[in-house]
Amino acid sequence: MNLKFEELKRDVASGAIDTVIACMVDMQGRLVGKRFQGDFFVKHGYLETHACNYLLANDIEMEPVAGYTCSSWEAGYGDFVLKPDLSTLRRIPWLEATALVICDVFDQCQQPVAHSPRQILQEQLRRLNERGMAACFASELEFYLFDESYEDISMKKYRDLLTSGTYSQDYHILSTSRQESVMRRIRNGLHGAGIAIECSKGEWGPGQGEINVRYADPLVMADQHTLISRA
Repeated sequence: MNLKFEELKRDVASGAIDTVIACMVDMQGRLVGKRFQGDFFVKHGYLETHACNYLLANDIEMEPVAGYTCSSWEAGYGDFVLKPDLSTLRRIPWLEATALVICDVFDQCQQPVAHSPRQILQEQLRRLNERGMAACFASELEFYLFDESYEDISMKKYRDLLTSGTYSQDYHILSTSRQESVMRRIRNGLHGAGIAIECSKGEWGPGQGEINVRYADPLVMADQHTLISRA
C-alpha cells in the first residue's frame, strides 16, 4: 500500500520517518535523485526539486555523452525540475525510517521533458486511452546471486564469479532453500513497500533467481519494476 501525504507528515512529526528519497528514472532505468530531511520535504520539497539535466544524457558509467542538444558542455549543464508524483510515495522497509517518491521531469519552462523514460511511457498511455483501450503489465525479474562481495566482484572485473549454487535450479526447492535468507527478505521487503509480489523461484542457471509481480497499470508496474531492480 502506498503512503498518503498526510500519513507521511504524521510519520515525520513522530520520527517514524526522517528521510525521503525523491528520485527520477534515468536512461539506464536507474533511480537517481536526492535524500531529503523529512521535515523539509513535507514543508517544501514535495512541491519540486532540481537535478542536473546530464542525467538523461550520460552513459552507464555516469559520464556525459557528446552530441545531445538537451545537455552538453557547450550549452552548459542546467537543471531539470523534478516534481514528486505523490501517488508513488511509499515506505521503504529495507532502509531505516525512509520513504521514497518517484518524480516526473520538467524543463525550466515547466514543460514535460519528452525523452524522460517516465514521460515516454505516459505519452504512450495517453495515445492508448485516446483509442479507447487500456493495458495491464506484469514484471518477471531475473537475476543472479553471488557468494562474493561487491568489492571483490568489481576487482575481478565481473569475470569468473562464484555463483550461489553450482547447477541449474529451475523450480528447484532444495537449491533455492539455500538462498532463502536473501529471497525471503526480498519478498517481504517488497511486500512491505506495497508491491504485489506473487512468488519467487529458481531459474535455469546456477545462482539464478526470479521474482514475479502481479499485473497492474503500466505506469504503476514500470515504477515498481524500477524500484525492485534499482533500489
